Amino acid sequence: MARWCAAQGWPVHPLAPGRKTPAANCPACRDRSHDPRTCPCPAEGRACHGFHAATTDQERIDAWWGQSPSAGVGVACGPAGLVVIDVDAHPAPVPDRGRLLPGIPIHETVDLAGLASGFDTLALLAAFRGRPDPAGDAGTLRVRTPSGGLHIWYRVSEPDTRFRCSTGSSPKVALAWQVDVRAHGGYIVAPTTRTAQGVYEAEGPARTPAPLPAWLHAELVRTGHQLAPPAPRSPAGARSRGVRRRARGVAARRVLEPLVEEVRACGAAPEGTGFTEKLNRAAYTAGGLVAAGHLEHAEIREELLAAAHSARPWQERRNEKIIDDGLAAGGARPFHFEGRT
Repeated sequence: MARWCAAQGWPVHPLAPGRKTPAANCPACRDRSHDPRTCPCPAEGRACHGFHAATTDQERIDAWWGQSPSAGVGVACGPAGLVVIDVDAHPAPVPDRGRLLPGIPIHETVDLAGLASGFDTLALLAAFRGRPDPAGDAGTLRVRTPSGGLHIWYRVSEPDTRFRCSTGSSPKVALAWQVDVRAHGGYIVAPTTRTAQGVYEAEGPARTPAPLPAWLHAELVRTGHQLAPPAPRSPAGARSRGVRRRARGVAARRVLEPLVEEVRACGAAPEGTGFTEKLNRAAYTAGGLVAAGHLEHAEIREELLAAAHSARPWQERRNEKIIDDGLAAGGARPFHFEGRT
């Protein structure tokens, strides 16, 4: 599958065998905190930092999966020109109707009895717009997840249009409750990948993504997912801003890494470690750093998931909820190094 994805022009990277999280970094990257964008490992052929290492180079792909044939396949959405609508079916308390479709008020006369998952909110959004439910779009690649969710793959036709990732628990930027967006700065699990929970299986006749429907494009723009194209800058100014941005990224990781390490350390004992509190604190801090522009949401979410799953592998869904709630709460208070706002 890795070779097939690369042949479509989709950069791929290995996932940890039996998991949906990226393969472990090399020892040097595990032992130090640094910005993945400046790390030499991906350019030197090491699969460090997840989607940052993604490639279409067949020799490198053969080497990676030759060393670990049971590794799953992750596809870097941004470089692949993909937007994937990730519909969750996790059991969770249904929020107030004002948070089901961000930016769209749902009148009290609308009967929401039976609404329980992202399948329902995505169908509700489509109904509000008078459009077919994307979950039933047989014209594009759809992948059923082991947890009962669905990944709906689309390609972005305009080369300069980029969308960002989000989670469906975010009170500020989400397409719908329990409907995540995988796009620039994130990755998606390729079909046929096997985890401990089951296999990611293509559903329906389509095996390639269709163009992103115009109405979904408009919804992503409306909900703040579209990233502004980088403005042309002078080389000197770009270098100066790049240095400042990297410095902020390093500083942010110095703040966050001790908290993530506390989460990892909980793996030494099955209970009595304050795991939930430590994971929530790390996620909350990460949310503030992301909101202030110091870190990328998708990247840091995957890092938190990897740490949490390594410590408490038997409660993946609970780990995800703690992380998403913490990121959302922290996002309401951007973490600036000269003080919180």
